[in-house]
This record gives sequence, structure tokens and C-alpha cells, in this order.
Amino acid sequence: MSRIYTKTGDKGETSLIGGSRVKKNHPRIEAYGTIDELNSYIGLIRSQEIPVETITALIEIQKHLFIIGSILATDSKIIKKNPFEISEENIKFLEDEIDKMNIELPVLKSFILPGGNLTVSFCHIARCVCRRAERIVFGFSSNEYDNSMLKIYLNRLSDYLFVLARKVGKDTNLKVTHWLP
Repeated sequence: MSRIYTKTGDKGETSLIGGSRVKKNHPRIEAYGTIDELNSYIGLIRSQEIPVETITALIEIQKHLFIIGSILATDSKIIKKNPFEISEENIKFLEDEIDKMNIELPVLKSFILPGGNLTVSFCHIARCVCRRAERIVFGFSSNEYDNSMLKIYLNRLSDYLFVLARKVGKDTNLKVTHWLP
């Protein structure tokens, strides 16, 4: 029987892909842990009563997030051996999905308050987690490897999640609460 626990992290360190050990509070671990959290929230959105086309898009996004997680979890000494990458095609996928949803939405003239129903709220929470992941990745990434596509992807994904929240709200006849200072 294979056990899920290894006890190798009991003293506050974990292994990157490639074998090097880092502290569990290392920014890289924080980054891919936040990506994992984001992926879980997207799974929560996918579990709601939403159109099958949206579920299909969310599954594709979850696959992209696994790629991002593997990139972030790979030791910078062997990153070039990681067969996965985020590409312009992945970013274009998000942009196309945003454009499809935006066609049906009214022009936004003010900020909107997050919430209204569970699915819309989950979309906004996922958007916030995505923004946090983006900040963490920007904060620690440096000369280790070129992850500009990863950064662009996360930026575009937060846009996607915002538009998805609006689209779900429209599809469920949700009355939007605008923020008017």
C-alpha cells in the first residue's frame, strides 16, 4: 500500500521538482500553493449549475493551472527540462472566452459590488485568489527563468473570472449592485 504521507516535510521544508529542498514559506511554495487554491475555487465554480460550454472552458483552465503549478514547483536549475509551458495560445484561449462572454454583457460604467448569488460570489473569490497568485509570482520571479507568459496568463485569467461573474449574473437575472461613490 502506498501512503500519502512521507514525513519529509515535518520540519518545515519541502522538495521542488528536481530534488532541491526549500522552506515551506518560500515564495515559490506560496505561489504554487496559491495556484492550487485558485484551481480548487475554479473546481467549485465548475460544480455549480452553469452551461456545459463554461464547464468545458473551466476544465481547460484547470489544466493550464496544473501546468503553471508544475512550472513554479520546478527547481530553477532544471526548469529547462520541464516539458510544460504556458503559451500565447493559452492566453488567446482566455481572450477568446472573454470576448464571447462580453458580447452579451452591457458596457460597464461603474464598479460593481461582488456577490449576488453563490456562483457569482465564487467567481469573484477565484478572481481575488488569482490576483494574489499574480502578485506573488511577480514578487519572487526574477532571473530564474522567463515566466512572462505565465504572468500574462494570470493577469488575463483574473479578467476572465471577472467577466464570468458578470455573465453568470446576467444568465441568472441577477440585479447588479453598482458602487456609486
